[in-house]
Amino acid sequence: MTDAVPMTEGKGLAASAGALAGLKVIDLTRVLGGPYCTMILSDHGAEVIKIEPPQGDETRGWGPPFHESDASYYIGVNRNKRALALDLSKPEGRAVLLRLLEGADVLVENYKPGSMEKWGIGYADVLSKRFPGLIHCRVSGFGGEGPLGGLPGYDAIIQAMVGLMSINGHDGTGPLRMGTPIVDLATGLYSTIAILMALNERARSGQGQFLDMSLHDCGMALLHPQAANFFLNGKRPKALGNPHPNISPYSKFATRTCEIFVACGNEPAWRKFCDFLQLQHLVADPRFATNALRVQNRAELDAILDERLAGEDGHALTDAMLRAGLPAGPVLHVDEAMEAPHTAHRQMVAEQGWFRALGTPIKMSRTPGGLRSPPPRFNEHGAEILAAHGFTEDEIAALTAAGVVVAERR
Repeated sequence: MTDAVPMTEGKGLAASAGALAGLKVIDLTRVLGGPYCTMILSDHGAEVIKIEPPQGDETRGWGPPFHESDASYYIGVNRNKRALALDLSKPEGRAVLLRLLEGADVLVENYKPGSMEKWGIGYADVLSKRFPGLIHCRVSGFGGEGPLGGLPGYDAIIQAMVGLMSINGHDGTGPLRMGTPIVDLATGLYSTIAILMALNERARSGQGQFLDMSLHDCGMALLHPQAANFFLNGKRPKALGNPHPNISPYSKFATRTCEIFVACGNEPAWRKFCDFLQLQHLVADPRFATNALRVQNRAELDAILDERLAGEDGHALTDAMLRAGLPAGPVLHVDEAMEAPHTAHRQMVAEQGWFRALGTPIKMSRTPGGLRSPPPRFNEHGAEILAAHGFTEDEIAALTAAGVVVAERR
């Protein structure tokens, strides 16, 4: 591995080699779920070699905004990686990939199920035998088998199909897509967890394995507590907007200066909440004596709280509530959240030169991760990666001339 030039000026920078230092990851993914997974690994020291097709990761064009022809969508999830563009439709390209897999710990790809097999580099028949310790993680829409196996899946389509849209929004909106690509992001997170589990097991058995990760399964795994409620009561969950289906008060309210969100998760918190707002009489009100009754009489309780909170300074009030041990916060816009003092203290905005991105949320005492290098340009490290894997200058030149290694996006 060729170490990136250490960065000494910026914010949210990696302060150690990382908990995954020495791990080699071959990344054949594009768009979001796979790249998000490999970014997490790279944040914590894994060497990630991003191999793109001749047309590049399509998110390079998902803008505006752009930085030097690369879109923010790509920039946001591809830091700390090195890039090589390779045409795997050519036998010579697949031969290069197999050389790169020598000594690799993890392969992550999100081709349509069956593509690797069609190219003669499937896990069961080829990779598991040639590289018995390799962990092969495939990210797909629906998995490779079943009634929908092998079919294409996108975040919003999966949100629609697994029920997530049906529980978002309210009666006036109908089913509503969530504002972030939550299924793609969750699939990236679950894939990271699966890879770390497989690495842990390999330390005992010495064997790699195949990880079948699908947007469908990961999206469905997010249906809590709605699925748990349905399994117990058999009733179709409804979209409630801001209120929680199982807890009250747990919702958004307007104040004089901003909207706020408050939450009372248990009876002591409810009593403390009422005392703080000088609404002690509500504790003795039979309509609100238990959480179940407060959920049942949510509309009446919300009307009382609407009136009580309308004249408050929401920022000052929620700060005081938090410091009193009561869960509450102002409803901030994205730009406000990025500029908040606590965001800066937690290094949740990483910066170096022109590059700004969300920092890593994983905080480790001895091996902290973070920003190591900005997202790579197309094929930025192609010659360097190949040279590190034993390719001569003449071989690299020949591969480039033949269009196996791709210097410019097609």
